[in-house]
Amino acid sequence: LIGCPKLDDIDYSEKLCGIIKENNIKSVVIARMEVPCCGGLENAAKRALQASGKFIPWRVVIISTDGRIIDE
Repeated sequence: LIGCPKLDDIDYSEKLCGIIKENNIKSVVIARMEVPCCGGLENAAKRALQASGKFIPWRVVIISTDGRIIDE
């Protein structure tokens, strides 16, 4: 899935929660850019995971604006 909380006017967490609840998701990797607005994607994914009631391993990968992975 892909999105931009700065440009999209929706709450991703509800839709993500439904996807997680209705499917056999084994793990989640949140890939986001280092810019502050992309923190909204990370927060939405965390809320969705909590609301789903499932325990699913997850991690965050932060990508620099020039495409380098700067945190895993």
